Amino acid sequence: MRNEMKLQFSALSQNESFARVTVASFIAQIDPTIDELTEIKTVVSEAVTNAIIHGYDGRPDGVVYIHAVLDEDMIKLTIRDNGIGIPDLDEARQPLFTSKPELERSGMGFTIMENFMDEVEIVSEPSYGTTIHLTKYLTKNKALCN
Repeated sequence: MRNEMKLQFSALSQNESFARVTVASFIAQIDPTIDELTEIKTVVSEAVTNAIIHGYDGRPDGVVYIHAVLDEDMIKLTIRDNGIGIPDLDEARQPLFTSKPELERSGMGFTIMENFMDEVEIVSEPSYGTTIHLTKYLTKNKALCN
C-alpha cells in the first residue's frame, strides 16, 4: 500500500534531528531492518544539514521540505531547499569537497547518500536551490521469501 507524508520546517540546525526522527517514525510502519533505518536516518541528516548550512548559508528564514513515499518495500525521499544552489555539482559530489572549510565538516554528505541509498539524483540551480531525490529498496520482503 502506498503512503506518503510531507514536512516543512525552518532551516535551523536544531530541526535536523526533528527531520531525522520524523522520517524514521514514518518508515517504521514498513518494518525496515535496524541497518536500513540507521542508513535512512543518516541520509536525512546529511541532506537536511546540507540544506541548512550550504543551501541557506545559515539564514534562519529558509525552509527545508521533505516528501516521503512508502510503496511496498521501497522508500522515496525528496529533500529540497530554495537556497543558493550548487554552482558545480560534479565538484560538490567529490569525497571530502566542502564549500565551508572553516567548519568542522567532512565533506562526505553526497558520498554517504550514494553509499546508503539505491538511487540518488541531485538537481540544483544557482539562486534557486537544490532538490535531492533518494530511493531505497528495503530487504525485509526479500529475506522472508528465501
